[in-house]
Amino acid sequence: MFNTLTHPRLPTAALLLSTTTILCACGAKPPQQNAPPPTEVGVVTLTTQPVPLVRELPGRIGASLIAEVRPQVSGIIKQRLYQEGSQVRAGQALYQLDDALYRAALNTARAALASAQATVTAARQRARRSTELARTGTISAQENEANAAALGQAEAEVAAAEAELAAAEVRLGYSRITAPINGRIGRSSVTQGALVTANQDAALATIQQLDPIYVDLTQSSTEWLRLQRDLTSGKLERDGALQVRIVLEDGTPYPHTGQLQFSEVSVDPGTGSYALRVVIANPEKLLLPGMYVRALLDVGVRPQGLLAPQQGITRDAKGNAVAMMVNDEGKVEARTVRVTRTVGDQWLVEDGLEAGDRLIVSGLQKIKPGAPVTAVPAAPDSDVPASSGS
Repeated sequence: MFNTLTHPRLPTAALLLSTTTILCACGAKPPQQNAPPPTEVGVVTLTTQPVPLVRELPGRIGASLIAEVRPQVSGIIKQRLYQEGSQVRAGQALYQLDDALYRAALNTARAALASAQATVTAARQRARRSTELARTGTISAQENEANAAALGQAEAEVAAAEAELAAAEVRLGYSRITAPINGRIGRSSVTQGALVTANQDAALATIQQLDPIYVDLTQSSTEWLRLQRDLTSGKLERDGALQVRIVLEDGTPYPHTGQLQFSEVSVDPGTGSYALRVVIANPEKLLLPGMYVRALLDVGVRPQGLLAPQQGITRDAKGNAVAMMVNDEGKVEARTVRVTRTVGDQWLVEDGLEAGDRLIVSGLQKIKPGAPVTAVPAAPDSDVPASSGS
């Protein structure tokens, strides 16, 4: 710029033109920029479909039959007749007691019966002769009646001796302790030479039947009510008995399928749950009492189920499930939904969404409600839209 003081001859018009040009340049507006294009998001168009519903419950294995072996007579263990941990059958001998006293008692009862039978034979002969003599008047009627009473008493003594003999045989039989049921027997609590008593509190051994076997489950009463309501309304369909699959502690699926045998008739007031019992085959003896398992119950089929990918459902600050949708205007719409359970990697939607809705599953971090977006089908098993390339 020329200094007017050093150049007094500069025309005034030129000075004014230069000043005006500088002022116009300082107040000029920058050229207007174009608006950014709508954000591209991957969407999934929701559809209804039959959805099999599976409920997972924790469970414990229990034997279908349990029998504690106890002696019914007292005595010294003479011999153990089984191998601990083996499979036994009903009636198989497990322990042999010292039976010398019981055999002696049996022989005494046999002798007493023989004596009673001899007595009744003699009494029968006297009674027969007495009846004949009484007809001829040789003996009095009183004596005849006494002989008849003696015969009756002798016959009663025979009956008593027979009963005692039977009891002695039972006591002798009890000296050989047998298995009451089929099953696998555990370790013995006594050894040879131990004294056991009739009907003692401590069991000699325990037998458990493992095939079939029980799986005991617990389910909340609230869930049971919802299940019954869905079945009644037709929202859930079930055909036949409730099938149950088992997953072992190490995550291995159990090869056999069980069936629900019964459900408890009352709810535990402390936990708000009730018991379920499943019966299942166990030929390989993989399931053992006390083992923890997970039971998968095929509760039914939702004929018009609506599934939404999990990555498309988020939670707000209050914990409510929120889905970001692309509405008919091509803008983002936040919608509160209700989901109840997962089916694979998807949520089962109960309310808030319907078939035909376009759920945003990728690009969620770049959008907000009301923003215009470009919806493209989401790539399978990916968070990247299908049209965005590799």
